[in-house]
Amino acid sequence: MYKHALKGGLRTAKQAWKLKNEFGKLNLDLAKANSDFQEHLCEACRLIHNYSPPHAASLRPVLLVLKSENPSDNKSRQVPRYRCRSPPNTRNTRRYSVYDKTAPNVRFQAETGHLNSLISSKQFVKLQKQFYRDYSSVSLGAPLKSSDAPLLGDLCSQYRAILAHTSADVIPGVEQSPRHTCHQQQQRRGVHTQTQQVAVGEEGKERKMAQKAEFERLPTNVVPRHYELILKPDLEAFTFTGKTIVQVNVKEPTYKITLNALDITIDSVEFQFECSKLKPEKIVYSVENETATLEFAKEIPPETAGVLYMTFTGELNDKMKGFYRSKYFTSCGEERYAGVTQFEATDARRCFPCWDEPAIKATFDITLVVPKDRVALSNMPVLKEDPLPDGLRRVRFDRTPVMSTYLVAVVVGEYDHVEAKSDDGVLVRVFTPVGKREQGTFALEVATKVLPYYKDYFNIAYPLPKMDLIAISDFSAGAMENWGLVTYRETFVLVDPKNTSLMRKQSIALTVGHEIAHQWFGNLVTMEWWTHLWLNEGYASFVEFLCVHHLFPEYDIWTQFVTDMYTRALELDSLKNSHPIEVPVGHPSEIDEIFDEISYNKGASVIRMLHDYIGEDDFRKGMNTYLTRHQYGNTCTEDLWTALQEASSKNVAEVMSTWTQHKGFPVVTVESQQQPDNKRLLRLSQCKFTADGTKAAEGDDCLWVVPVSVSTSKNPTGIAKTFLLDKPYMEVVLDNVDKSDWIKINPGTVGYYRTRYSSEMLEALIPAVERMELPPLDRLGLIDDMFAMVQAGHAGSDEVLGLVQSYRNETNYTVWTAITNSLSNLHILISHTDLMEDFHRFGRNLYEPVATRLGWDPREGENHLDTLLRSLVLTRLVSFRNPEVIEVAQQRFRSHLNGTAPLPADLRTCCYKAMLQDGDEEAFNDLLSLYRATDLHEEQDRISRALGCTNDVKLLRRVIDFAMSGEVRSQDSVFVIVAVAMNPRGRDMAWEFFKEKNKLLLERYQGGFLLSRLVKYLIENFASEERAREVEAFFEANHVPGCERTVSQAVETIRLNAAWLNRDRQNLAAFLQDDD
Repeated sequence: MYKHALKGGLRTAKQAWKLKNEFGKLNLDLAKANSDFQEHLCEACRLIHNYSPPHAASLRPVLLVLKSENPSDNKSRQVPRYRCRSPPNTRNTRRYSVYDKTAPNVRFQAETGHLNSLISSKQFVKLQKQFYRDYSSVSLGAPLKSSDAPLLGDLCSQYRAILAHTSADVIPGVEQSPRHTCHQQQQRRGVHTQTQQVAVGEEGKERKMAQKAEFERLPTNVVPRHYELILKPDLEAFTFTGKTIVQVNVKEPTYKITLNALDITIDSVEFQFECSKLKPEKIVYSVENETATLEFAKEIPPETAGVLYMTFTGELNDKMKGFYRSKYFTSCGEERYAGVTQFEATDARRCFPCWDEPAIKATFDITLVVPKDRVALSNMPVLKEDPLPDGLRRVRFDRTPVMSTYLVAVVVGEYDHVEAKSDDGVLVRVFTPVGKREQGTFALEVATKVLPYYKDYFNIAYPLPKMDLIAISDFSAGAMENWGLVTYRETFVLVDPKNTSLMRKQSIALTVGHEIAHQWFGNLVTMEWWTHLWLNEGYASFVEFLCVHHLFPEYDIWTQFVTDMYTRALELDSLKNSHPIEVPVGHPSEIDEIFDEISYNKGASVIRMLHDYIGEDDFRKGMNTYLTRHQYGNTCTEDLWTALQEASSKNVAEVMSTWTQHKGFPVVTVESQQQPDNKRLLRLSQCKFTADGTKAAEGDDCLWVVPVSVSTSKNPTGIAKTFLLDKPYMEVVLDNVDKSDWIKINPGTVGYYRTRYSSEMLEALIPAVERMELPPLDRLGLIDDMFAMVQAGHAGSDEVLGLVQSYRNETNYTVWTAITNSLSNLHILISHTDLMEDFHRFGRNLYEPVATRLGWDPREGENHLDTLLRSLVLTRLVSFRNPEVIEVAQQRFRSHLNGTAPLPADLRTCCYKAMLQDGDEEAFNDLLSLYRATDLHEEQDRISRALGCTNDVKLLRRVIDFAMSGEVRSQDSVFVIVAVAMNPRGRDMAWEFFKEKNKLLLERYQGGFLLSRLVKYLIENFASEERAREVEAFFEANHVPGCERTVSQAVETIRLNAAWLNRDRQNLAAFLQDDD
């Protein structure tokens, strides 16, 4: 009877058990096997329960345990892998023999065993033997022999273990409830209120309004372990249908299952457990909280392993989020669409109902039903393909590792690809638009080198069998790190040797390095909640520079880090409306706002500072500890500090906590005094730096633990002294410093702080700048700090312009980039005055010497940075109205237009602006014709942004209309409008356009980060209190979700501009008008 009842499940379990060490080769239909086994198991349970054998009293108690319904009572032993549940009124845990007639009516519940303890430990062997001994004298119609199948509990454990291991949802050494690892947990409730709930009956007819409720994260009483996800997109009707089969664990008794769903319709639901099948009485949708709650009439008991079946439908939207459509054109010009996913941060719920939080991880079996002539991709390699009627095929992908929902990805469309294997054996493919296969070659070369570099650096192999990179035509972000299938904007992955600029090629290398770094830092180990987003983005933003420096040392990429990452972070972080690296977030509308310079740039900058503080070897050791300890799990910031502290034996948490938990950064003020015996006394103090120069508000100040380094003219590239400034004031003595020696604080511009020198110390540094004795990073840091002091009112604009003149002989590209960025901020102020021509003259005098040295044409063997510098300098001279440069640029443009001498890609922006700046409608139309003639996204992007530099107001109106037309993709429209807003002639026009069309723009971008970028650049260049009030009033009356923090920061910047202008207008006029 026993063997007959279990033979179906037994056959599967025995086969799986024999192959337990070759689980990668298993090709079990797990869903079917599990269902069959559950039926046999239920039958066996009933047989055993109804059987009362003789001499029951003499039997030893078996190891099955009754568990109390009281959730606080958690003392029941879990020796076998099945439990019996007591009735609801049972208050105490009690052991029963299954033959004890006094035992309550019990039923068995499946529980997944931990594979590590089941397979690897001696305890498993002991349990197996003990279990057999307990049943060895039982007769079930015939004696039970040792040669028979494994016993009930043992069989269940083994079979569950195989399911767990092949599902990859139990990882040895990894806790399955990661939230407990964080020392400071997120609060479960936020401040957002729920504005609408719609209850839908099974026929979709019943509706009601519910009470408002505070926003909160998903309950954890029901959690998924494995999803089987089937999607069938219709690329012509722009819809999709889907089905999920989700294995879940019910931890506590419940009548409800709440998960995330948005913009999809759940058509049917069935929950199966212990031979029961439940359908919800209704589905309650919360539009505000983006959830669906399945409400059942019958309570689901605790410790239940069940399967949730759902079917659903949705729209392939045009919002570049969720499962959306991306337009492309065939070689014949036919318009077609691909189906693409973009789920970060919270948009997996737009594709399928799921537990869409980073800490609620599971494995995924993904199947796509697609047209037979389309490429179908997902995170894992294809497992099987089957032809279907109506020109379709079914593509089944291999099972994923345990991962968060935001990393799931699918793409369906027409693509070519190139492929290669990395040195560590990973298949790497780059998918491109059809006919552009060769444009994926550079990214392929980078990716195949990046993978083994990270494997060596982290000392952990890439855990997937393949790595795909794919260019997507419509894509809101730059790229997305989906595990095993990284999606990119075309401009961030495709390289056309004849049309791609060197700067763009460098950017592609960085982006590929960034996204592949996420495969470890973000995918393998994931932040517990979005508060810790910086753990993903800050670290990847740091490591991308490590990687590119290794692959392309000629890029001098660490010097560029300071202008690309560090100074941008300082600029935003000096605002009162900045936010800490760790910022509490709740509702999804808040999350997009923290994908900003703080999470990325400040995060990378403080990690760079930490890397310098503890040293390379200990940093790598700590990274390996962190990733190994938490692989396939979730973490918070303290977990990183713990690992680095263990590796370095330094108090990392104490040093770093102020940098992540508080917004802003310090300014270190330094004075020096020469002492006898060639000693120099330094007096240092710290306080919070604010962009407006005011003292930090009470409670907003902070005492940072600042790693300070010092260099001197004795050895400009060396470190004379390092120490921790952990007090408001400190004195330090330097040895072997002559009276004539200069002192440089923060050499290498590594520490995340500003430095304010005494006038004597600053004067001593100026000759070192002119003679270029200071290394490039120090020349850069000096000018950047000085401009910040001017904005804060600690120095005058005339003083910093005088310092800038010391840089006329500068040769380093990155230093010139820092000067250019700072002068661009000053240009915004001056555009509100009548000093523009004087400012142009100053700019021409500054940039002309380096332009003369470089010329227009690259020299043989020219280095990478000089090529970048030529483009930068000539473009600036066009803006500064240098007549000779403009004339040459226009001539070269005409030769490019008629095909006689194509422009190098690095010089095109310069020449396009030279034609348009003071050009007429003919020049404008010439640029439009070039835009329409190319299918290279990079070239279209370059031209469309250049259109905004025209001084003709009528043409600027056309540029805005063009941006909103079907000729410009939605992802690019924002930056075309921004180009108009950055033009003083178009600033008011762009703002009026936004006010008029804000609802259209909100519908188009739905509060995503593209809209927040548009808002930022549209309004932050105003410079009057009147404008600040106007902007505030508009956004108070017209709420734009996801832009609240951006608006506050931009309004603060407007007031900073106004104060700066009022304070320095006269000094600027005097300086510029006297400059020859």
